[in-house]
Amino acid sequence: MFHAMTTPRPTRPPPGASRAAHADPAGSANPLELRMTHPPLKTIIDAHLHVWDPSRGVYPWLGDHLAPVNRAMTLPEVTPELVDRGVEAVVLVQSADDDFDTDLMFETARSDDRVVGVVGWVPMDAPAVAANRLARLRDDPLFVGVRNLIHEREDPQWILRPDVDAGLDLLEQAGVPFDFVAGGPAALATAAEVVRRHPGLHLILDHLGAPPLQADHDQAERWSQDLAVLAGHPRVDVKLSGLYLGPDPAGDALRRAGGYLRTALELFGTHRLMYGGDWPICLLHEKYGRTLDILRHGLAQLDDAGWHDILAATAMRVYGIDRSRIAVDDR
Repeated sequence: MFHAMTTPRPTRPPPGASRAAHADPAGSANPLELRMTHPPLKTIIDAHLHVWDPSRGVYPWLGDHLAPVNRAMTLPEVTPELVDRGVEAVVLVQSADDDFDTDLMFETARSDDRVVGVVGWVPMDAPAVAANRLARLRDDPLFVGVRNLIHEREDPQWILRPDVDAGLDLLEQAGVPFDFVAGGPAALATAAEVVRRHPGLHLILDHLGAPPLQADHDQAERWSQDLAVLAGHPRVDVKLSGLYLGPDPAGDALRRAGGYLRTALELFGTHRLMYGGDWPICLLHEKYGRTLDILRHGLAQLDDAGWHDILAATAMRVYGIDRSRIAVDDR
């Protein structure tokens, strides 16, 4: 059973939330089969999707232990599911700390107008090289942000090193968003230190800061408290992604995921939250469509305006996505 966490509560419901937004939705034998009671939005942007090709370069984290995705993963493979779920646009996010991976994403974007943004890589620990690479990337209108695989580093404080700090200075000065991927709840305190040092940096917290989906009240409490600190920085936004349930016959993980989603809603409001499916990593745990089902179940009482924020508007604002590339539903 999910335990309620101690978090600051707003004096009024967050933008887009109905009065029942914080209640745990009524359960059922198959709760994820429930769909929203109002019509689906015309515009859905998946703000976190990957493509990769091991024949093009090395992905150090990829191997036989991830057999279902240890191969080329291309946008055409997931396109039927995107169409089925009404996902009209995607933002591709880097999967390797190397130029080849970023180049592959731009090649994909040039062949498929479903791609409306690319979050690429620059070597944050080599500021001079990063400056040159960043200048080239910014020439492409599809470039929307930078990420490094900081959760794969042996040093959990790598991002606080002086050389990396100088790289973050570059992003802050250029107004380029930085995707912060957390390896676990402990990384949220590191993210808070990053934004303390760089108050002008637009930081996007990937995967909701990796809250624990297994029963661990202490870790959940720490996650909640650290997320509240980040919420106090107005240039921090959050991706609702990476919440994988796996086998969950009793529905405990689903209830915990819903609790985490509602905590994020309380702290950030819908205007600072965005959806990400994290395909194809999600395939290790769930079918792609379930990533939306989990979101819709956990935040079942949102109104249309709230869903428009999470499923489109926040990503467009944060990443500066060109509205002309999408038939935006402004209901």
